[in-house]
Amino acid sequence: MPRKIARILIALRKIRRRLQGVDVLRVWILAVVIGIAAAYGVIAFRFAIDAVSSLAFGEDEGGVVSGASSLTAWRAWAAPVIGGFVVSGLLFLAHRFQWLAGGRGQGVADVIEARAVSGGNISLRAGLAAATVSAVSIGAGGSAGREGPAVHLGATIASILYRKLGFTAKHRRALLGCGAAAAVSASFNAPVAGVLFALEVILGNYALSVFGPIAAASVSAAIITRIHLGDFPAFAPPEYGVIGTIDVPLAALLGVFCGLVASGFLQTVERMTVGVREFAQKRKISYLLLPPIGGVIVGLIGVFYPEVFGVGYEAVTKALNGDYTIHLLAILVLMKGVATAVTLSCRFGGGVFSPGLVIGAFMGAAFGAGLSELFPDVTASPVYYAMIGMGAVSGAILGAPISTTLIAFELTGEYGITISLMVAVAIATLITQWTCGKSFFHWQLSRRGYDLSEGPQGIILKTTRVREVMEKMPPGAPLPADAERLGAGQSLGEALAKLNEAEEHGLPVVDPSDENQVVGYLSRVKALAAYNRALIEENIEHHT
Repeated sequence: MPRKIARILIALRKIRRRLQGVDVLRVWILAVVIGIAAAYGVIAFRFAIDAVSSLAFGEDEGGVVSGASSLTAWRAWAAPVIGGFVVSGLLFLAHRFQWLAGGRGQGVADVIEARAVSGGNISLRAGLAAATVSAVSIGAGGSAGREGPAVHLGATIASILYRKLGFTAKHRRALLGCGAAAAVSASFNAPVAGVLFALEVILGNYALSVFGPIAAASVSAAIITRIHLGDFPAFAPPEYGVIGTIDVPLAALLGVFCGLVASGFLQTVERMTVGVREFAQKRKISYLLLPPIGGVIVGLIGVFYPEVFGVGYEAVTKALNGDYTIHLLAILVLMKGVATAVTLSCRFGGGVFSPGLVIGAFMGAAFGAGLSELFPDVTASPVYYAMIGMGAVSGAILGAPISTTLIAFELTGEYGITISLMVAVAIATLITQWTCGKSFFHWQLSRRGYDLSEGPQGIILKTTRVREVMEKMPPGAPLPADAERLGAGQSLGEALAKLNEAEEHGLPVVDPSDENQVVGYLSRVKALAAYNRALIEENIEHHT
């Protein structure tokens, strides 16, 4: 094994030397390589979930509902509890060896943070540890999606490759988007949606210079996935009848309900996450006990409603086929939302996209079933509204209406719902933005101190450190205790505020470990020049 690794590293060095200086060609070639590698990573991740699910429920991830229903109540309840203990063990090891930041799983928000803050750098150990935690969490019945961890895994693979091959920061963000696009493409067999997800969510812009490489990565991933897993949509909905003129306004009404449901879901997840953290701190409960506690609660819900276990795509298929009553669908909307909130707040790994799809399918199917009973001759069948609900709720939760609309198309293979789906997604997203103010990913980032609504200028001011822009000086005489100073670890925004407050042209910079020891000097001119330079580079990336 060590010899094989050495040979791979030697081959990478040779490729690096040969491709240096041919920037565009290098980026395109690596984009294709990233797409292929990310596809295999996502396939391995899905197989890992299936393996854990087979151990826990006797069925792979696609048959969790049937598997859990066939088990005794005791065994069905025990699966997420045991999974919670395994997740705790993994989090302990990850914390012990400093693999995962904050002792938690990783997802899309961490990829956005890497793009905006850390120059696209993601640790290989963090990526593998997060994927392992998520595979166990989802396979053991945690109510979460696999797509968020898959995106993080794809971005990790991209990060490792472009760092090993010596790509500069100029190209790293685009290549990070390649990894994310490839992961979405491989997860959903949706290459078009993968491209738009990377542009809309990860990069936050539609620059032409990055479109080509991202498309190449997404297509490469789709080809690999289709070779190994087949080329067919995830769901095969039955015929939904003729769409009448009344169905588009009714889809708009469904969009209102979906927006309210998505808003309620987001607020439940946010409040439960904060509440669990504060309760654990107040009671001095170790975060390692949270996954088993969450497993107990999810297991109890799953004993009565096994549809909450895992990703939930089998439950979506049942909803599309009309296997649930209106009463049960309404309960499942609530139970799936609560189970997902418990799962995520108790530090299981996983994402929110699949829960959004599942909740939306339940919501839309219930809405359609109600209409069919009231107006049987003038409306489309419930499956039509179930598909619309899938896109509307998930799009509102993610704050990514364009890419989620396309994902809904590519998951179902139904493009006849285009107008109704777009109307519902737009209304649901508008309501969620109005009531919550942020998407799920932006809320996660705001809790870490990054407000992307401030634009690139806010990120630059918060993430650029004084030590990066100061004029370095050899250690000199200690400063008097009452002298004004800047800390080398302070942000550029804090430094500019301090310079303005002190009405100075510049201030000495001190070592964080010794606040009286001068290690550099930062002038107002140099600070503003660094800020302007970073802002120009950011704008060039967004508009080329």
